[in-house]
Amino acid sequence: MSGGDKLDFEIRPNPAPVSAADRAALLANPGFGRVFTDHMVTVRYADGKGWYDARVEARGPIPMDPASAVLHYAQEIFEGLKAYRTADGGVTMFRPDANAARFVESAQRMAMPALPPEVFVDSLHKLIEIDREWIPTGEDGSLYLRPFMFASEVFLGVRPANEYLYMVIASPVGAYFSGGVKPVTVWVSPDYTRAAPGGTGAAKCGGNYAASLAAQAEAIDAGCDQ
Repeated sequence: MSGGDKLDFEIRPNPAPVSAADRAALLANPGFGRVFTDHMVTVRYADGKGWYDARVEARGPIPMDPASAVLHYAQEIFEGLKAYRTADGGVTMFRPDANAARFVESAQRMAMPALPPEVFVDSLHKLIEIDREWIPTGEDGSLYLRPFMFASEVFLGVRPANEYLYMVIASPVGAYFSGGVKPVTVWVSPDYTRAAPGGTGAAKCGGNYAASLAAQAEAIDAGCDQ
């Protein structure tokens, strides 16, 4: 498909969604990133075929071969943004087109196919539409959206993969800072870096975050989480 094309999403409603009562109990205190909605988006890509098989379906595990390229060569990227309830009963997102543009830039840096921004934004709308009741009604609540893409081709060899899977999952969340926004202590490490000229620091890929965890652990040990 060309960059200006759109995909038709097949909608497959979850045959066993969470009950309204159980959903209300979960939304009372969802925390962050621990509660998930009933559905997810999946779109596949193959060289020579382009983007295809766009679906909204029941959220569930992903079958994965142990030789899937992402497990060995870390071709994967992600984004994060939120949907909010509005005073008039509607739902809104903040500049999803900017997330779509960064997703394209991250894909290019990681030698992955660029998902057309129109498909990116449409996938968010489709998931919000079917899981709208999962958006918290409290003042600080929102629906966190996590679009991501990874190399799904089964092979061992150092080259860009020929097959990819794009997905979106959603998680109702409360306030990011449960105790209110407060000043934070910053710990600067002279031993670790996640960005350098020619590196992947500008790409939103998991490796950048994994590279920060050792420094984060040292900062916590130094008391910077106080």
